[in-house]
Amino acid sequence: MAQLTLRNLCKDFGTGRPAVSDVTLDIRERGFLALLGPSGCGKTTVLRMIAGFEAPTDGAVLLGSRVLSDATAVVPPERRNMAMVFQSYALWPHMTVAENVGYPLKVRGSSGAAAQAKVREALASVRLESYADRRPADLSGGQRQRVALARCLVTSPDVVLLDEPLANLDRHLRQEMEEAFRDFHIRSGATIVYVTHDQAEAMALATDVGVMAEGRLLQVAPPDEIYARPEGRQVGALIGQGSILSLPDDGVNDRLFDRQRLETMIARHSVLNQPRMDVLVRPQDVALCAEGLPVRVASALFEGERYALRLELADGQALRAYARDKVQVGDRLHVAINRGWRL
Repeated sequence: MAQLTLRNLCKDFGTGRPAVSDVTLDIRERGFLALLGPSGCGKTTVLRMIAGFEAPTDGAVLLGSRVLSDATAVVPPERRNMAMVFQSYALWPHMTVAENVGYPLKVRGSSGAAAQAKVREALASVRLESYADRRPADLSGGQRQRVALARCLVTSPDVVLLDEPLANLDRHLRQEMEEAFRDFHIRSGATIVYVTHDQAEAMALATDVGVMAEGRLLQVAPPDEIYARPEGRQVGALIGQGSILSLPDDGVNDRLFDRQRLETMIARHSVLNQPRMDVLVRPQDVALCAEGLPVRVASALFEGERYALRLELADGQALRAYARDKVQVGDRLHVAINRGWRL
């Protein structure tokens, strides 16, 4: 096993704006990296360059000391010992489950009892050994996804690449497949790179999360660290469903804000000609109270156990909050902001 490394990776399709710009990243060996970002941010293009389906315009992809891709040469996908799981599963409809799983072995010229044993082992690892003779059309979406995972396991790859693999599944199946992915990571021992736009998926599965926007890698850190210390407005907006307030800079270097400091700065929101700063406030740190900052309820969405609120401060800036009791659009309330982070 060797470390997967991206060095100043760039991709320009000639549209006037690079799809990927100067992405440099050392991916933890045997780690699980989630590339997180909105549609069009370049994360799938990075994945395709790692796989060998796209050649970089500049920069390089390395596995250990071996250069897999650079601007002058590309090692073909079939010679990288990598496996990829697509959003569409990419299963052959005319083949049985066992034949689909064993297809990579067939391509490599492996057959006979040893190959069949590997197929059985891979299917057992995803709890589908009794489905070996079925066709993909006879399976549920979650079962098809597990077949695609078994197909990865059968070749013992160094790197597994997953492109939005849960996008076509309902919420119940997503939760089930998250467990399957965690188990797959442990069983395979491979380095995994997982592309998603879903923050909850990234946080639940990954050992490291890389946030991308507009072709650039903004921050890479373990999930708890990137949640606690997001770097910059774009990362703060993507992580934790928080609100970002523009407040007068009080000149204090501490990044963590308590209630008193926040309320003091919000009260001074109209101070002119003073430098301003971005402060991230997450909804769980906003509490409804009898006395506090006046707000107006701009929207209220019932989520079953609680209401998700969008509140407007006196200066028109928005806050997200949760409430147990019913509230209605237009209600006038008071809130306490108990904590915030400077971005």
